Amino acid sequence: MPELPEVETVARQLRPALVGSRVRALELAWSRTLVEDSPGRCAHEISGRRCTAIDRRAKYLLLRFGADRTLLVHLRMTGRLSVRAEREPVGAWRRAALLLDRARRLDFDDPRKFGRWIWTASPERELAQLGPEPLGSAFDAAWLHAALRARRARLKPLLLDQSFLAGLGNIYVDEALHRARLHPLRSSDSVAAAEAEALHRAIVEVLSEAIEREGSSFDVFYRTPAGEPGSFQDSFRVYDRAGEPCVACGAAIVRLEVGQRGTHFCPRCQKPPRARRARSALSSGTASRGSARARRSNS
Repeated sequence: MPELPEVETVARQLRPALVGSRVRALELAWSRTLVEDSPGRCAHEISGRRCTAIDRRAKYLLLRFGADRTLLVHLRMTGRLSVRAEREPVGAWRRAALLLDRARRLDFDDPRKFGRWIWTASPERELAQLGPEPLGSAFDAAWLHAALRARRARLKPLLLDQSFLAGLGNIYVDEALHRARLHPLRSSDSVAAAEAEALHRAIVEVLSEAIEREGSSFDVFYRTPAGEPGSFQDSFRVYDRAGEPCVACGAAIVRLEVGQRGTHFCPRCQKPPRARRARSALSSGTASRGSARARRSNS
């Protein structure tokens, strides 16, 4: 968190304020935010440059400064970008900032310090390990079916693998699998063409709807650059709804640990796989029908 819809929202909201702006200086409050052997070189090179474009690739923001330099920003769990007037107070969690023209600054707040900035002349090389974009033209049902059949992995961990398909995270994988009626422990090589088509459609629909609603804010960390929460959490079908009724059939949503990731599904709509290995994983996993919200309130 943030995932593709949240990062896309950040890119869309930053463009009007940032594209065309000139950088006066780079400020670093937490040196590890910048993945750079020589922060001084980055500060020297970025000063005086104008931001020419803002793109997104998977969960990365690409702030372009001409044709030869890009600032890659990975928000990780708690990173937040916002353009503020320079006279505004600096927040306690600010880790880095770009001082801009017209007495403004781009602040990067990050309570957990996991976010990273990468100043690079070769963003394509930095992002070469990523799989296709789930909202791009290269991602279609035929590709997905062939790619799933070529692997022998459980669906949930595979869809979280950024080298397989870029941009998906825990929330949107759970939501897409529920819409496609596929169990998270289903083996990828068992998915039929019609099921892959349903999964492709579900992934595109979930991501598109989440972007329209400016992402999901189920905790205090994710806010848009405008400071507002997203609203897709109001449409969750399974994620963070353990013990609550499935919106499709009324069965209680189950929470299961898969690869140390909380996984939510409907045991009626998403039939468990028949393979012995998957059954063993299901029985050995930590399943819960108790409400996640209730558990948090009691902790």
